[in-house]
Amino acid sequence: MIFTSDNASPAHPAVMAALQATNEGYAMPYGADPIMDGVRARLREIFEAPEAAVHLVATGTTANALSLACLVEPWQTIYCHRDSHIQMDECGAPEFYTGGAKLVLLDGADAKFAPEALRAAVEDTHQGFVHSMQRGAVSITNASEAGAVYSPAEVAAIGAVAREYGLPLHMDGARFANALVATGASPAEMTWKAGVDVLSFGGTKNGLIGVEAVVLFDPALAWEFELRRKRGGHLFSKHRYLSAQMAAYLDGGLWLEMARAANRAAARLSAGILEIPGAGLRHPTEANAVFASWPRAGHRRAQEAGAAYYFWPDMNASLDGPDEEPLSARLVCSWCTSDEEVDRFLDLLRG
Repeated sequence: MIFTSDNASPAHPAVMAALQATNEGYAMPYGADPIMDGVRARLREIFEAPEAAVHLVATGTTANALSLACLVEPWQTIYCHRDSHIQMDECGAPEFYTGGAKLVLLDGADAKFAPEALRAAVEDTHQGFVHSMQRGAVSITNASEAGAVYSPAEVAAIGAVAREYGLPLHMDGARFANALVATGASPAEMTWKAGVDVLSFGGTKNGLIGVEAVVLFDPALAWEFELRRKRGGHLFSKHRYLSAQMAAYLDGGLWLEMARAANRAAARLSAGILEIPGAGLRHPTEANAVFASWPRAGHRRAQEAGAAYYFWPDMNASLDGPDEEPLSARLVCSWCTSDEEVDRFLDLLRG
C-alpha cells in the first residue's frame, strides 16, 4: 500500500529487458546510438511533428530548466502557477539555468490558471522600462500538481493569450501520459496544435528508471538546447541506456497502457474514499493522484498497517488527536497499483 509517489514504483519489466538487451556489445556515445534514432523518429510520429527536435535527459527538473532556458533571457519572466513544480520543487533550477529569469506566480483552482489570470499578469509586467523585468515565457503543468488536467481547449486558450503577446509556451509534462489518456486527445492536439512550443515529456513517473524527453516543436531551438545540456552537465556519455528506456516506453503504446492503469487505480481509490463517512476530496481526481481527507482514526489504522502516503498540504499533521477530525492527504497511484492494494487500503480506512 504505497501511495507516496509514482516515483516510488518499480520500472516496468519491458524497460528492464530493454536495458539488458542494450547492454550487449558497443554503441556510439552521446546520443549517436541507433536506438536514439528510432526514439526520435517515433516521437515525431506520435506528435505528428516531423521537424521536431527530440533530446533525452535523466530528470524532469533538467527537462524543465533547460527547456525554459532556451525560451527566455535572464531579464525576462516565466509565468506559472504558484503551486507548479518549477516553483515549489526544483530548488531554483529554472532561475539558475536561465541565468536569473523571474517566476511570476499565478493563482487558480486545482493548481491550474486561467487565460484571464495570465493576461492580467502579462499586462502588469511593464515593458520598455529598464527597472522592470520583461515578458518572457509561459509554463503550464499537465497534469497539474493537484492532479487536475488541462484539456486541449484549455491549453489552446492559454496558448492564444501567449501568442497574442509573443510569448513561447512550455508544458511540464512529467505526467503528460496521465493527462493525455484522461482527455482522450491526441498528443498533437494536447501540445503544438494548442500552441505549445516545448514539451517536457515525462517517463520517470510512469514506469521508467530515469529518462525524460524534451520535444522542441520549433527545431530552431535544437542547437541551443544541445549546448545548454552539455554545458549544464546533462549530456550522458552512455546515452544508449536512456534511449533504450524511452524506446521500450513507446513500443506498442506501453506509455499509454501504464498511464491508463495508474488513472484507473486512482479513480477506484477516489470513489472508495468518497463512500467513507466524513471523507471528501480536496481536488478532483482527473489523473493518477488523489487529494482527499478522512477521519484521523482511518489514517491511524492505515499507517499502523504499513500504508505509506503523505499528509497534504500539512505534511507534519499528527495522528494524535480526535478520531473523527479529518486530515488531508495526497495519494498517488502508479502503473502497478493493484485493485487488491487499493481495496485493502480502503478497508482500513473504513475500519
